[in-house]
Amino acid sequence: MFKKQLSLIPVMLFLAACADNTPVAGPYPKIGAASWYSAKITATGEKANDNDLTCAMRKKDFGKYYRVCNTANDKCVVVRHNNFGPSKRFYDQGRIIDLSKAAFSRIADLEEGIIEVTVGEE
Repeated sequence: MFKKQLSLIPVMLFLAACADNTPVAGPYPKIGAASWYSAKITATGEKANDNDLTCAMRKKDFGKYYRVCNTANDKCVVVRHNNFGPSKRFYDQGRIIDLSKAAFSRIADLEEGIIEVTVGEE
């Protein structure tokens, strides 16, 4: 019996990972928190580049462009959506977008880590 339960662990982990990759249903939030990230490969399969103006959102409309504006200083950047994120846990806490290092640094100091932004389609 114990062996049977152990064999279910990979299945449960797989299903948990799939649940985290579920896009947001309904309208996507236009105001929320943003952070920056660094990756090696994106959800689209392309090699990530910290110098590209890209973003990760919990949508699957890869290739679309978004204008992201820092609400504290009104600085904006246009980014291309090429990755999936932030994680469900962070999304549930109000983080709606992760930006590449280059994109984040255009609108805030990297040391800030998390900022409030508005996001609109370009």
